[in-house]
Amino acid sequence: MSTEFPSKNAISRRWHVIDAQNVILGKLATKAAMLLMGKTKPSYTPFLDTGDHVIVINAEKVRLTGRKEQDKVYRHFTGYPGGLVEKNIRRVRAERPTRIVEEAIQGMLPKTKLGKQMFRKLNVYAGDRHPHAAQKPSALALK
Repeated sequence: MSTEFPSKNAISRRWHVIDAQNVILGKLATKAAMLLMGKTKPSYTPFLDTGDHVIVINAEKVRLTGRKEQDKVYRHFTGYPGGLVEKNIRRVRAERPTRIVEEAIQGMLPKTKLGKQMFRKLNVYAGDRHPHAAQKPSALALK
């Protein structure tokens, strides 16, 4: 008996909306990463992108636990000598609030070409509106 793999045409992709208002960042990121990878489906295959599309709204109102609101720092290197840029989470939340959710979810996806392909199915919005009504996304409640 041979193992059946889902073909490109057989993969059905659904759209999910997650409201991040007063939701803990880690719980939101794990649920979104599971949906993007397709681990919630019976047809999950580790080397294929069988995941769904995820829309996160109200990203600016996501909650952090503990002392992360004071201590968490985002770092990136510009490529120039002395080009390490460090920003605390309050500054990131003020400048680009979607980055907090995007980086948390991206950190939970595979660090390969497949992970980048999965990450492209993520849409994060700071407010409570999104332009994907035509895809008929289903609301997903996090506990």
